[in-house]
Amino acid sequence: MQLYHHPFSLESQKVRLALEERNVDYTSYHVNPVTGKNMDPSFFRMNPTAKLPVFQNGSHVIFNVIEIIQYIERIALVSSGSGVITQSSKKVVEWMYKIQEWNPKFFTYSHIPEKYYISVSKFLRRVIIARMSEAPDLATAYHTKLKEAYETEEKLRDPQVLQRSEQHLVMLLDEAETQLEETLYLAGDEFTLADVMLVPILARLAVLGLEETYITGRPKLAEYWTLVQQRPSYKKVIGKYFHGWKRRKTLLKTWCIVCMRCMLKRY
Repeated sequence: MQLYHHPFSLESQKVRLALEERNVDYTSYHVNPVTGKNMDPSFFRMNPTAKLPVFQNGSHVIFNVIEIIQYIERIALVSSGSGVITQSSKKVVEWMYKIQEWNPKFFTYSHIPEKYYISVSKFLRRVIIARMSEAPDLATAYHTKLKEAYETEEKLRDPQVLQRSEQHLVMLLDEAETQLEETLYLAGDEFTLADVMLVPILARLAVLGLEETYITGRPKLAEYWTLVQQRPSYKKVIGKYFHGWKRRKTLLKTWCIVCMRCMLKRY
């Protein structure tokens, strides 16, 4: 089984947490979306949306995050064979879908310094154009991605788009806070796949420097955030790249690659 992902990708973090929590072995392939590796023809042919993650088991390829996680759960159930791992309850599944309804893209972009976002966006458009010339048979799909890039920039100028994204996030966090007043984790007193879906969102808020604004003010959510950061899966999937000074190292490395390729015009 292969997973094409990257530590920057919030959706990838969800799937990797599920893999680690369910002890499912897989081969990891890093595909950095900020440097445009997801636009390489070999990856683009496998997944024309160019989105991460992509899970492959033989000829079976899955792009949808919840479908990947549920597939992982089925593998874990079959592998365990002892009843140690049980299928997710209806409540867990409901939380999974509820969390997945929030799209972090516009919220994340709106909290990145404008000069960095504009530079990376311009770089990625050039990457798409360069890949288009390398693989003319994929021109239509690349044109679609180029159009999406321009549409994203336009939507980021619309305050209503950003407001709706934030309101959706606040509603989700408030609902989680209410639930955590009754249970240790989202769907009960055990860590489940519902938590796998929420933890990367809290990590994203922390990376953006918004922990105090969105987490600390919710006492139960703050306790929960402290608790989940102690899990081995969190430390391996997220903490390894974004805890403390590691966050700057991870981001700086990618930024340097982008700047160097822009300077050398190697897209």
